[in-house]
Amino acid sequence: MIDGKYEVLREVSVQGPVTLSEVRAAEGVTRQVAWFNVASPADRQAFHAYRTALRALSPAGLTDVVARPGAFYAVWQPVTGQPLEAALAHKGVPQELVENVNALAASLAEHGYALEDAQVLVEGHELRVAYLAPRVTPRTPDDVAARNAATLAPLKQARVKRRREPGAWLTFVPGLLLLGGATYLGAQAVQIYLNPPVRPVSSVLGQTAKQAARQLTGEGFRVEFATGQAAGRAIGSIIRQDPAGSSNLPVGRLVTLTVNNPPAIEVPRLEEMTPAQARDALKGSAMTVGKVVKVDGTLTGTPEGRVVAQLPESGSTAQQGQVVQLMVSTGITGKKTFLPNLAGMQYEDALKDIRAAGLVVTKVTPQPSDRKEGTVLEQTPQPYATVTTGSPVSLTVAAPRYSSPSRPAGSLPLPPAIPDPEPTPEPTTPVDPLPTEPVDGGTVTPDEIPAVPATDSTPQVAAPVPRSVSLRYTFPTDLPEGTYTLAVRDDAGERPLDLSADAAALAGKQITTTASVSGSAVFVIRRDGEDFALVTP
Repeated sequence: MIDGKYEVLREVSVQGPVTLSEVRAAEGVTRQVAWFNVASPADRQAFHAYRTALRALSPAGLTDVVARPGAFYAVWQPVTGQPLEAALAHKGVPQELVENVNALAASLAEHGYALEDAQVLVEGHELRVAYLAPRVTPRTPDDVAARNAATLAPLKQARVKRRREPGAWLTFVPGLLLLGGATYLGAQAVQIYLNPPVRPVSSVLGQTAKQAARQLTGEGFRVEFATGQAAGRAIGSIIRQDPAGSSNLPVGRLVTLTVNNPPAIEVPRLEEMTPAQARDALKGSAMTVGKVVKVDGTLTGTPEGRVVAQLPESGSTAQQGQVVQLMVSTGITGKKTFLPNLAGMQYEDALKDIRAAGLVVTKVTPQPSDRKEGTVLEQTPQPYATVTTGSPVSLTVAAPRYSSPSRPAGSLPLPPAIPDPEPTPEPTTPVDPLPTEPVDGGTVTPDEIPAVPATDSTPQVAAPVPRSVSLRYTFPTDLPEGTYTLAVRDDAGERPLDLSADAAALAGKQITTTASVSGSAVFVIRRDGEDFALVTP
């Protein structure tokens, strides 16, 4: 399909960036489309130069010219007539035809085209351009002159029929009057003599002009056409006849038929409208919506239910009552993409590939592993699966593997204490002996005072000395949704720390904290109660 409107039947020719194809348009009619593959500014300039030439020439075979991003083409229809070469090959060429050929050659030359670049047909003395072959670069004036001279060479040997000067026919008036009078008198005599029969005139209202003329001439009447307009009648149909149907009329008499031919109007622009809005817009132009075709709106970015294109095109001329076909968008379809195998890659490198494919990481699940921290272990979707651009991606990445000891390791023994140096003896002053006091009616002597109990000489194992550890952790920017908490685990067990926040508040942020621990310690970051990351201080 070309532009969602023309079904390609066959490729006729390829000339540079221009491909000429035979296509099937709406209602099965056959057309030719000259498609420009605009891949550079030079190609775009060539198309616009071609369109300028078409606007100046107004070819009879041209039905449409489209110029929008991604679609640059011209549509041509068949045209009847005799080829120009055959018309110029006659021995007698009318002067009017010669003048029209010279005028067309001059118009083509203004835009860098020669007569041989156009398919020119002759209808009477009128020239009709059925097709103009696009050119990437215009011809030079010398090249155009040389080629036109070769095309017009038959005119040098042909005899040109000059137009009669005004008034020349007056010399034949007397003879013509005599001849006309004799003919009229003879015709009257023959009419009276023959006494032609009288027949009823058939009613041909509503028929096409061709059908009506065939029927009336078959009945022996002469037909003459006039133009008029009537709302709600088909264009080209008979809306009046004189004499009216069923009237009696001698054979050979004239019947005047009025053909519905309303003035041309400009087709309104319907793109981006809904079908209902398009119907309302066409009512003001006395036009109606015809066939509605559903097409993909991805190429033009047209939302679902909006008009992508119309036929006839907006701005073209049409007749009142003519139907307009609509191409309505089925929506914008996402482009397809895929991911390679990310297993074994570091998270940051995998993230670059995911973003380059137009996908979004929405979930990262840490999994304890012996692999290097941040290594991608699993992915969803699977490698090389076709998905729509913008789809979510889930990754499972390696996290440090920790396991608590099977039994407490106990406290390490303290090193032996360093004895204090012995003090220097000081001079002693004689002390009176302790006085004895009676106890229970008796006398206590110094020898009877109890001695100080001896201490246990077994060394005691000291408890682990508390120490202070710090945590510095940066959350990823694509942090999965959830509520995050922080705890510290050491030989004394696990206890929560002051952190409880949503992913939106933590994504891309760095947290720091300090905790007092005993023995080995690890910080535990949890997401919705499940381990998210383990960090060793």
